[in-house]
Amino acid sequence: MKRKRFMSFLPRRGGALLETALVLPVLLSVTFGGVEFGYFYWTQSTIEGAARNGARAGIVSGATNTDVTTAVNAELTAAGLQTSAFNIVTSPTSISTATAGTNITVTVSSTWSQVGFKALGLISSSQSISGACVMRHE
Repeated sequence: MKRKRFMSFLPRRGGALLETALVLPVLLSVTFGGVEFGYFYWTQSTIEGAARNGARAGIVSGATNTDVTTAVNAELTAAGLQTSAFNIVTSPTSISTATAGTNITVTVSSTWSQVGFKALGLISSSQSISGACVMRHE
């Protein structure tokens, strides 16, 4: 006597849709989270590069704070970032009076709310993002 298998004849619809509905939110969260953190680290690297270029402009004999600010703003503009969102601080305060061998420090900083985008809001708007560079004055 053979048993009939009724289950194999029933239609199986909606399984793929259910799996998609369960997996898609997780997949999108991982994707957009990766994009958000990737943009954060790219911005961090760009700010550090701008600080480095500002320090390079400031270590030359006869350089002024305007030279440093111009170099930093040029780097930020080339990267597509708004220069008004960043604070540029130099140490010593007046680079033109620094003597040879003095450490010149250039710090560029901002907050994530001013420079970042919030795809998922994983990074706090108040998160500080900055870059600094120290070089010796020539």
